[in-house]
Amino acid sequence: MADGKNLPERSRQVVEALARFGARDRVRELPASTRTAAEAAEALGCEVGAIANSLVFMADGSPLLVMTSGRHRVDVALLAERLGRQAIRRAEPGEVRAATGQVIGGVAPVGHPAPVETVVDTALEEYPRLWAAGGTPNTIFPTDYAELLKMTNGTPVAVN
Repeated sequence: MADGKNLPERSRQVVEALARFGARDRVRELPASTRTAAEAAEALGCEVGAIANSLVFMADGSPLLVMTSGRHRVDVALLAERLGRQAIRRAEPGEVRAATGQVIGGVAPVGHPAPVETVVDTALEEYPRLWAAGGTPNTIFPTDYAELLKMTNGTPVAVN
């Protein structure tokens, strides 16, 4: 775990956001990439479903952060229907960076330049400990479902 002093800048922003939330000293820098849920699960020795993937979509032209279980994909048509949106598509890398200040594979649930509308996959509730990206592809932090909902002000939604 780290206090943020030796972490990359994007991860330090996540550390600061977590500290404001009351969750201190959690972001870890791993020697191997955690860009994919499978890589993260292997590095942490946990089930892939306990990885809270941070996926950015564009929903009717606005960014939407979807925190989903690493064990499945987001059904964008179903999600659009559940959220009352016309169209949801995966965000382009530039759109992800503009919305979150972070790169694909390292998007954290917090630490963005401005709040991003967030939905949290109800499948994540099945795991007592979740792992979310810490702002870069090599940083990660532990949390749980209730805390993830609270820190993101997220809406619980089944996404597939």
